[in-house]
Amino acid sequence: MARRSDTDPLHSDVPACREPYSSCYCYRMNGLGRVLSHEEASAVEAKFAKHRASVRDDGELAPPADVHTIEAIVRAAFWASLRREEGRTPKLSLALLRPDASPEVLRFAQPLPLTPSVLTRLGPAVERAGIHVAVWSEAEEFFAWGIVRKLPDLCFVLEVLEPGLLVIKYSRGEAFGKFGNVAVLEGGEVKLVDEAFANRPDCPQVLSSIFGFDPDQPWFSEANIHIRLAASIRTHGHGGLLLIVPAGQERWRDSISWPTPYVATPAFSRLAELTRRTSAAEPGPGRELELHRAIDGVAGLTAVDGATVMNRHHEVLAFGAMVRRSDESRSVGRLLLTEPVVGNVASIVDPSVVGHSRHLAAAQFVHDQPDALALVASQDGRFTVFAWSDADELVRAHRIDALLL
Repeated sequence: MARRSDTDPLHSDVPACREPYSSCYCYRMNGLGRVLSHEEASAVEAKFAKHRASVRDDGELAPPADVHTIEAIVRAAFWASLRREEGRTPKLSLALLRPDASPEVLRFAQPLPLTPSVLTRLGPAVERAGIHVAVWSEAEEFFAWGIVRKLPDLCFVLEVLEPGLLVIKYSRGEAFGKFGNVAVLEGGEVKLVDEAFANRPDCPQVLSSIFGFDPDQPWFSEANIHIRLAASIRTHGHGGLLLIVPAGQERWRDSISWPTPYVATPAFSRLAELTRRTSAAEPGPGRELELHRAIDGVAGLTAVDGATVMNRHHEVLAFGAMVRRSDESRSVGRLLLTEPVVGNVASIVDPSVVGHSRHLAAAQFVHDQPDALALVASQDGRFTVFAWSDADELVRAHRIDALLL
């Protein structure tokens, strides 16, 4: 492994070190934890290579990111995340792009060295969603060369969300919107997303879709709408519970306390109408904006205390509803907890281990209504999908924070 020099621009804001990259305190945070090891960077490179190999379309793809590039970008971004600019910590997104890649770019007259101080100063310009600092390297010198919005497919993206919390992602089509997550780096912990999780027999469709957008599946399909609802619920920051029940059935009412203050009469069908209209026509920017607003509208209802109930046709039936144990059922005593990251082992736990009132309500509802799905967001950003597992005869709680960050 090559050793850095004392004048390495990526380390210009930290004390000199003559250790190899893999053991340098830049990776060890003065003994408090790693940023990204060489082995983990190699695993990230392999995941990007696997995604590229699976692409059937011969359209334009972003340049691949090798191990050295991944290490360098993560290192600079991590140290930037620990700095402050005018009293605020930076939130920014970096995208690996060639300087001639996109005409739709704010291009710097002179490239800027990819150092923590430069990234911290650029942070306020790119903290909003969909705006990225374009970075590249020549002769092993890394630099920022512009600010860009439009990215080619499979572009390497690194987001800084808060101090010490970084997410490695890839772009996967404007219509889908949600980037694909590859790894989450938080302090001394690195979580690599396990795409094989999607192939498990009882993996809900909403999870299998979120791992990798299938271009053969309509962007307005049920699973993709659920993904976008999950992302929107998490974004509003209030926490929320969305119960998704079969259309045309009333059995879900047995698990709700009545009367409930906010019942939609008739069912609120704006989102349902948009998905039906879109299925008969090519999606356009106007229709996408309408759909985005409708999804945010439904997600906003989940901020009200209680559960929002929606059927699988995307019609809202009620919100602010209190979940109760149905008369013929018993309290859920245990569930199976999983997380779609490499190395995770499913474990049987008490429902209280997963979370508090929203999580307990979701687990009870799915236990009593096994054909339903429950999406739960915590105020701290955790997100859990509850679904019934026929194979295990238990409620499965799927922690999917690593997929939604």
